[in-house]
Amino acid sequence: MSIHYDSNNKIFHLKSKKSSYIMQVVKEGYLAHLYWGKKVRETRIPNPLRFMDRGFSANPDKRDRAFSLDTLPQEYPSYGNTDFRNPSIHIELPNGASITDLRYHHHEILSGKPDLEDLPATYVEDDSEAETLRLQLKDEETDLYVSLFYTVYQELDVITRAVFVENNGTNELLLSKVASMNVDFRESQYEMINLPGAHVRERDMERLPLRRGKQSVESSRGASSHQQNPFIALVRPETTECTGEAYGFSFVYSGNFEASVEVDQTSQSRVTMGINSFDFSWLLEPGETFQTPEVVMVYSSEGLGEMSRTYHKLYRERLCRGAFRDQERPILINNWEATYFDFNEESILEIADQASKTGIELFVLDDGWFGKRDDDHTSLGDWFVNKWKLPNGLNHLGKKINEKGMQFGLWVEPEMVSVNSELYRKHPDWCLHVPDRRRSESRNQLVLDFSRSDVCEEVLSRITSILESAPIHYVKWDMNRSMTEIGSKSLPAKRQRETAHRYILGLYWVLEKLTTRFPNILFESCSGGGGRFDPGMLYYMPQTWTSDNTDAISRLRIQYGTSLVYPSGSMGSHVSEVPNHQVGRVTPFETRGHVAMDGNLGYELDVTKLSDEELQQISEQVQVYQSIRKTVQFGDLYRLVDPFQCQNYSTIHVNENKSEAVFFYVHVLAEANGPFDKVKLDGLNPDKDYRIIETGEVFGGDELMYMGLNVPYPDHDFKSVMWRLIEQQ
Repeated sequence: MSIHYDSNNKIFHLKSKKSSYIMQVVKEGYLAHLYWGKKVRETRIPNPLRFMDRGFSANPDKRDRAFSLDTLPQEYPSYGNTDFRNPSIHIELPNGASITDLRYHHHEILSGKPDLEDLPATYVEDDSEAETLRLQLKDEETDLYVSLFYTVYQELDVITRAVFVENNGTNELLLSKVASMNVDFRESQYEMINLPGAHVRERDMERLPLRRGKQSVESSRGASSHQQNPFIALVRPETTECTGEAYGFSFVYSGNFEASVEVDQTSQSRVTMGINSFDFSWLLEPGETFQTPEVVMVYSSEGLGEMSRTYHKLYRERLCRGAFRDQERPILINNWEATYFDFNEESILEIADQASKTGIELFVLDDGWFGKRDDDHTSLGDWFVNKWKLPNGLNHLGKKINEKGMQFGLWVEPEMVSVNSELYRKHPDWCLHVPDRRRSESRNQLVLDFSRSDVCEEVLSRITSILESAPIHYVKWDMNRSMTEIGSKSLPAKRQRETAHRYILGLYWVLEKLTTRFPNILFESCSGGGGRFDPGMLYYMPQTWTSDNTDAISRLRIQYGTSLVYPSGSMGSHVSEVPNHQVGRVTPFETRGHVAMDGNLGYELDVTKLSDEELQQISEQVQVYQSIRKTVQFGDLYRLVDPFQCQNYSTIHVNENKSEAVFFYVHVLAEANGPFDKVKLDGLNPDKDYRIIETGEVFGGDELMYMGLNVPYPDHDFKSVMWRLIEQQ
């Protein structure tokens, strides 16, 4: 049993593999948080809650001036009853008031993990993998029921949280905020880590001490965004990659979100995560319900690395789904940086022919194959083949590529529409817009209104027709702008602020239909690169184009930051030409290959213009990657050298039984008369010996982990190594 209830003391104890989460019903039904951390055997609570009369902290019971919700650590705080901190839920009542008083009403313990209606979420394949606590709160005045769901995975230090709201009263209620989780820590000696960034500069790592007041990260762009990722962690000041406590919070959602930490007057820390309440509301008529997305909470007592590996394993095995969840991903070539819009059937087949000779396994035709798409001013939404470029159609092209021994893939951007398109001329109100306001364009395009079922059904029909028309094995699903003028013609005025969330629900509906109908197509998510790299998309598409920035040195920080939450097998990473198209940098072909091999290897260049030497390097990289990709894509990742702390970078991937490993190291800038560097490896079996294939040397796992391994002296900028380690029998 993972979930225990002490009925005498009204204490709930949730036990994962190495952690405990404890809460208690106190006073007149308030749900208090007691502990989350390293696993304890019992719930005798040597540090029970303490109360005192504090000035300006109001009291729900005037007979007890020591008790106030203003200082009580809570599980799901509401607004208006003596708690002045950030609430988890905020509801507007018909009389204009916004007060709710949620008290414990009922609970049940369930085997397994229930699905979330219409939303992506982690799952179990057998009910023995997890237990779920459904803990119901009630507001007596309105007959509002709020069910808190806690799922505990037996073999991972994971607790998932979600909330289900029911209006069982006779009046309509307006949800203006409904978070998916809240945790009140009884201290504030933490640092917060988040992943800020920008387009082509995604997921930097920022780590700062908590300060008094509220600190938050959020997106109001309609997608999870390049600017912030739906993830934060609280860590102790002394926490490192390998030691110390870390608490991770990851939101399984692809739209607007907010994650906040509020440090209060008594140095307690309130962590809240959910749909961004800015420009959000949801009308609940009597009898209606609302389901929040899921938050995945991970505890580690062994540093950030262990937290990350827990997320990686869960997301690889119990978030990603379908045939490609456990399949090695193909090595692909994409024509975008080779041709942009300027291509025809002949030039595409020339690239495919040359690529096939190197052993590349999949050709992806990018933007420009449809409508009258010669630039980014036209044709989004017109999902029919551009016969001027491809006179014989996609089916003929795909079969020709198949004949060369390669699979065929296709780029699409179904959520967008060009003003200069047949679709827009026929349905000008199918985009997100507000009457009498201009329709702001970005990349010369508007956003289709996926909150509308008729739009979703039409897009589904058009994309289905394309996918059925040719031998397509891979789809790159792009989304190249943020949302503006967020409104829908299909919704009444009082529901307009539901549009952004309804859009995401519509998107999920389309993706569920498509991925179910085409189980043998590998879908890759993209939003200008990493603008929607989130767990919600991984549920439908097991990999994401990590960034539109293909420069190998820029990618060190991007891929390192991404790995804090997301597994290597979810990261698309390509070798591109130099000077690099984004930053103009010139890096060695070998280094570009090594950085790309640290994720899902692909190529983004015109192979018809490469030298024989470069083509030979591609062939060698392909062969090497084929020998290591199972370990890279499905093994355990250990981060060894942090490019945010120094310029250099190193990781190692270790397979499940620790018999094979792949070590990467990149030294960014050479230094005259510089030091010799070594790297201490991690994740190996100290009792095994390992042979380094590239050097022939044999060392003990203990030697490599404790003494360290010399790396080559950097005699030029951007020097890298990739070494394969194999157990020596």
